[in-house]
Amino acid sequence: MLPEINKILYCTDLSKNASYAFKYAIYLAKQTGADIHILKVVEELSSDERLTLQSYILNQSSREEFLHQRLNHAKDQLQQRQDHFWEVIAPEEQALRTKIIGCEVVEGYPTETILRRSRELGCDLIVMGAHEKGWFQTLLGSVAKNVLREARIPTLIVPRPEKDTASKPVLQKH
Repeated sequence: MLPEINKILYCTDLSKNASYAFKYAIYLAKQTGADIHILKVVEELSSDERLTLQSYILNQSSREEFLHQRLNHAKDQLQQRQDHFWEVIAPEEQALRTKIIGCEVVEGYPTETILRRSRELGCDLIVMGAHEKGWFQTLLGSVAKNVLREARIPTLIVPRPEKDTASKPVLQKH
């Protein structure tokens, strides 16, 4: 017998496809009764990026403020996307918002952070969208590909929608 899905880790890069993937996370929560934890990973700066930051911003507190602002910007974007999603969803689906039990923005390496948080949170399923850049990356994306390869729990990678279906609600009854 397959294990029950009680907790879903929805990972977002805040792209349009990530919003589309969120519809699937909500749909799966509705069907299974699972709770959802939302995770946005802000990629750590590389050594070169940190060196450049130190070269141009000499004041330590200003550098720390810049790094803090990166996370705050991602948090603001995530909140705006969530607010918009719940504004346009069908009124009868509004109660699903209670399925969101956590929402966090963390700095780290995306693949490792997603896998670590899925274990720490005791998740049963990871949901994320395929990335939207590059020729090969259009199909999957390096983070999605690596998570899919390394995850020890089921992982749903939601492909980019066709243009005419992107705005159609996923939660409607058939």
